[in-house]
Amino acid sequence: MAQKAGGLRLRPPRNAVHPRAVRMWTVRAAVGYGLVALALAGLAAFVEGAGTLFAVLAFLTALAGACYAVVVPRWRYAVHRWEVTEDAVYTSSGWLWQQHRVAPMSRIQTVDTARGPFYQLFKLSAVTVTTASAMGPLRIDGLDEEFARELVDRLNRVTQATPGDAT
Repeated sequence: MAQKAGGLRLRPPRNAVHPRAVRMWTVRAAVGYGLVALALAGLAAFVEGAGTLFAVLAFLTALAGACYAVVVPRWRYAVHRWEVTEDAVYTSSGWLWQQHRVAPMSRIQTVDTARGPFYQLFKLSAVTVTTASAMGPLRIDGLDEEFARELVDRLNRVTQATPGDAT
């Protein structure tokens, strides 16, 4: 990867997300697909003339959800990486199409965390690093919540001390 961003080499980052992220992604997928399958099963029980169609759709949705919940979270854990150095934030994401990104500290505008219900249940957070890039923010999904707070504090300190205009 010979591309450079702000004089930094674009390279794969070293760190994996927290292993609890696999369980969170699995449960989130199972709940989402499960709710849709239950709704279709409910329609199968109450809609005359189309009950069989809805029952088949409920079964197919449950089957697809089970496959997704077993495969995708583990695959996602295997390919999603991140790293923060004194000079930049590196991320790698994507299942079929890999995307490696680097954001120099001087280009960072904001650093945020997000913790929805599943994140809270599994004591995880997502950290979003926003720059002026047309590619949008970098997101590190599935960090331990305490570690994410420390990382945000560190990024805020480093970016405040880094000369540059963040544009």
